[in-house]
Amino acid sequence: MKEFLLSFSIEELILWIVLFLFFLIQVLYYLIVFGKVAFRKSPVEQAAPQPVSVIICARNEAENLEAHLPIIMEQEYFDYEVIIVDDCSVDDTEDVLKRFKNIYPHLRSTAIKQDEKFVHGKKLAMTIGIKAAKNEWLLFTDADCMPENRQWISTMQTHFTDNKNIVLGYGGYKSLKGFLNKLIRYDTFFIALQYLGFAMTKMPYMGVGRNLAYRKSLFIKNKGFASHAHLTSGDDDLFINEVAQSATTGVEFSVSAHTRSNPKTTFANWAAQKKRHLTTSKYYKTSHKYMLALEPFSRLVFWGLCIALGIISKYWYAAIGIFFLRIIIQQIIFAKALKRLNEKQILPLSVIFDIILPFINLNLYTINLFTTKKNKWK
Repeated sequence: MKEFLLSFSIEELILWIVLFLFFLIQVLYYLIVFGKVAFRKSPVEQAAPQPVSVIICARNEAENLEAHLPIIMEQEYFDYEVIIVDDCSVDDTEDVLKRFKNIYPHLRSTAIKQDEKFVHGKKLAMTIGIKAAKNEWLLFTDADCMPENRQWISTMQTHFTDNKNIVLGYGGYKSLKGFLNKLIRYDTFFIALQYLGFAMTKMPYMGVGRNLAYRKSLFIKNKGFASHAHLTSGDDDLFINEVAQSATTGVEFSVSAHTRSNPKTTFANWAAQKKRHLTTSKYYKTSHKYMLALEPFSRLVFWGLCIALGIISKYWYAAIGIFFLRIIIQQIIFAKALKRLNEKQILPLSVIFDIILPFINLNLYTINLFTTKKNKWK
């Protein structure tokens, strides 16, 4: 053993030690956190059925409401209302809502009129919708989203127990042709592995507004979005980061509880969306920021050291072996989790996305640091 260790220079030995350390970190993330979504079934709870208020905020979403409202209004659930907040729309949103209200008596709407002296974001519309809700449990989605089927409310509602305040769901994007669509869906899938996996390991830190439920009393008790009202984003992730507790946060990711959204079709539009989402991460709790930053950092260091040792070390084959072992673990967990979340045609490109996404996120985060933010609705 001594002779083996002496065969390394000090510098190379340090590189091998660091490589094993970051390999271990990567394996722990995949087995302990991401593996929860891959191998553990969505927790089953038995909640007594109770009324639900579905809240959707819309600005110039007439076309999406026309397409998506029918399946929302025709959910197989005994008692629910749908509240649409029309936030300063200048398209045919008002006419679409009038027509649907003649068909569905459980559809309610309210409108915010444009005021040039008062600029507001989506959080105002959400607050108005929440205050208008008749029921304690609120279920949120977006106007460009639609449930996978008519069991969305009933499946999410199974977690509306007395000891739960929040239920996190999965909101994916529709599958279209092209590399960009697969990149967007992979990014969404990987983010879900994080927030669902960490919630199942008793560390909930965020949710997505495309599919999220919480109690109206929780919103009121915590004064809504008051602590981050000055930020454009954060109506979902910052609120959950602020109020979520492990014992009172439920997780539901079975297929019948999924929603699907319209994805961006150009890289520029998707990058703008990502930049807006990244503005909120610096406001997360410190522990959450560390646990989210450690995974991509350890990933990049691992990749870099595998390449370096594969080139300079006489034990290059060991570096390659460790590299492929990590890939095998990743692919096994990804294959199972992708099936669970009903995401198709992503796995073959996942290794490429695994490399490029940290650089994309870092670049967009850096741009945000030097860009003046404008208050956009969404």
